[in-house]
Amino acid sequence: MIQMADIREWRTHDVVDTRGHRIGELEAVYVDTSTDEPAMATVRVGLPTRHRLVFVPLDGATVGPGYVRVAHDKALVKRGPWVGTDDVLPAEDEEAVFRYYDLPYQPGANGERQLARR
Repeated sequence: MIQMADIREWRTHDVVDTRGHRIGELEAVYVDTSTDEPAMATVRVGLPTRHRLVFVPLDGATVGPGYVRVAHDKALVKRGPWVGTDDVLPAEDEEAVFRYYDLPYQPGANGERQLARR
Protein backbone atom coordinates (compact mmCIF):
# COMPACT_ATOMS: atom_id res chain seq x y z
CA MET A 1 0.00 0.00 0.00
CA ILE A 2 1.30 3.42 -0.93
CA GLN A 3 1.23 5.74 2.06
CA MET A 4 -0.29 9.20 1.68
CA ALA A 5 2.86 11.02 2.77
CA ASP A 6 4.84 9.12 0.15
CA ILE A 7 2.56 9.65 -2.81
CA ARG A 8 2.30 13.39 -2.26
CA GLU A 9 5.98 13.56 -3.13
CA TRP A 10 5.19 12.08 -6.56
CA ARG A 11 2.97 14.90 -7.80
CA THR A 12 4.10 16.07 -11.25
CA HIS A 13 5.95 12.77 -11.83
CA ASP A 14 5.07 10.38 -14.64
CA VAL A 15 2.28 7.88 -14.25
CA VAL A 16 2.93 4.71 -16.24
CA ASP A 17 0.89 1.58 -16.91
CA THR A 18 1.84 -2.02 -16.19
CA ARG A 19 4.01 -2.18 -19.34
CA GLY A 20 5.81 1.07 -18.55
CA HIS A 21 3.91 3.19 -21.10
CA ARG A 22 3.59 6.79 -19.96
CA ILE A 23 -0.01 7.83 -19.31
CA GLY A 24 0.62 11.38 -18.09
CA GLU A 25 1.59 13.41 -15.04
CA LEU A 26 0.26 12.83 -11.52
CA GLU A 27 -1.86 15.83 -10.61
CA ALA A 28 -3.76 14.98 -7.41
CA VAL A 29 -4.48 12.19 -4.96
CA TYR A 30 -7.95 11.29 -3.71
CA VAL A 31 -8.40 9.35 -0.48
CA ASP A 32 -11.20 7.04 0.55
CA THR A 33 -13.09 9.07 3.16
CA SER A 34 -13.81 6.01 5.30
CA THR A 35 -10.14 4.95 5.61
CA ASP A 36 -8.17 8.08 4.67
CA GLU A 37 -6.02 5.84 2.42
CA PRO A 38 -5.08 6.81 -1.16
CA ALA A 39 -7.77 5.45 -3.50
CA MET A 40 -7.62 7.37 -6.79
CA ALA A 41 -5.39 9.81 -8.58
CA THR A 42 -5.94 12.26 -11.37
CA VAL A 43 -3.48 12.20 -14.23
CA ARG A 44 -2.93 15.15 -16.56
CA VAL A 45 -3.26 13.96 -20.17
CA GLY A 46 -3.84 15.52 -23.57
CA LEU A 47 -2.24 18.06 -25.83
CA PRO A 48 -0.33 21.00 -24.31
CA THR A 49 -3.21 23.36 -25.06
CA ARG A 50 -6.04 20.92 -24.23
CA HIS A 51 -5.27 19.07 -20.99
CA ARG A 52 -7.77 17.11 -18.97
CA LEU A 53 -7.55 15.10 -15.76
CA VAL A 54 -8.39 11.39 -15.93
CA PHE A 55 -9.06 9.27 -12.87
CA VAL A 56 -7.14 6.08 -12.13
CA PRO A 57 -7.36 3.78 -9.09
CA LEU A 58 -4.26 3.48 -6.91
CA ASP A 59 -4.94 -0.10 -5.84
CA GLY A 60 -1.88 -2.11 -6.80
CA ALA A 61 0.16 1.02 -7.61
CA THR A 62 3.90 1.07 -6.99
CA VAL A 63 6.44 3.87 -7.06
CA GLY A 64 9.87 3.98 -8.65
CA PRO A 65 12.46 6.63 -9.38
CA GLY A 66 10.42 9.43 -10.95
CA TYR A 67 7.23 7.48 -11.68
CA VAL A 68 4.10 5.90 -10.25
CA ARG A 69 3.11 2.61 -11.90
CA VAL A 70 -0.63 1.89 -11.85
CA ALA A 71 -2.27 -1.49 -12.39
CA HIS A 72 -4.34 -0.35 -15.37
CA ASP A 73 -3.58 -0.14 -19.08
CA LYS A 74 -2.86 3.26 -20.64
CA ALA A 75 -5.69 2.99 -23.17
CA LEU A 76 -8.23 2.12 -20.47
CA VAL A 77 -7.15 5.05 -18.29
CA LYS A 78 -7.14 7.60 -21.13
CA ARG A 79 -10.71 6.60 -22.13
CA GLY A 80 -11.90 6.82 -18.54
CA PRO A 81 -13.83 9.44 -16.59
CA TRP A 82 -12.26 12.86 -16.57
CA VAL A 83 -12.68 16.48 -15.50
CA GLY A 84 -11.22 19.72 -16.80
CA THR A 85 -7.98 20.94 -15.26
CA ASP A 86 -9.84 23.60 -13.26
CA ASP A 87 -12.84 21.43 -12.39
CA VAL A 88 -13.75 19.18 -9.48
CA LEU A 89 -15.49 15.84 -9.64
CA PRO A 90 -19.21 16.45 -9.06
CA ALA A 91 -20.62 14.28 -6.26
CA GLU A 92 -23.21 12.79 -8.62
CA ASP A 93 -20.43 11.60 -11.01
CA GLU A 94 -18.31 9.91 -8.36
CA GLU A 95 -20.00 6.51 -8.65
CA ALA A 96 -19.34 6.44 -12.42
CA VAL A 97 -15.58 6.55 -11.79
CA PHE A 98 -15.79 3.44 -9.62
CA ARG A 99 -18.15 1.70 -12.04
CA TYR A 100 -15.78 2.35 -14.98
CA TYR A 101 -13.03 0.39 -13.21
CA ASP A 102 -15.44 -2.30 -11.88
CA LEU A 103 -14.81 -1.20 -8.29
CA PRO A 104 -17.43 -1.21 -5.52
CA TYR A 105 -18.84 2.18 -4.61
CA GLN A 106 -19.91 2.86 -1.03
CA PRO A 107 -20.90 6.40 -0.06
CA GLY A 108 -21.04 7.34 3.60
CA ALA A 109 -24.02 6.52 5.82
CA ASN A 110 -25.45 10.00 5.31
CA GLY A 111 -24.63 10.12 1.61
CA GLU A 112 -21.14 11.55 2.08
CA ARG A 113 -18.71 11.25 -0.79
CA GLN A 114 -16.35 8.29 -0.91
CA LEU A 115 -13.47 10.35 -2.34
CA ALA A 116 -11.79 13.46 -0.99
CA ARG A 117 -8.96 15.32 -2.73
CA ARG A 118 -5.80 15.74 -0.70
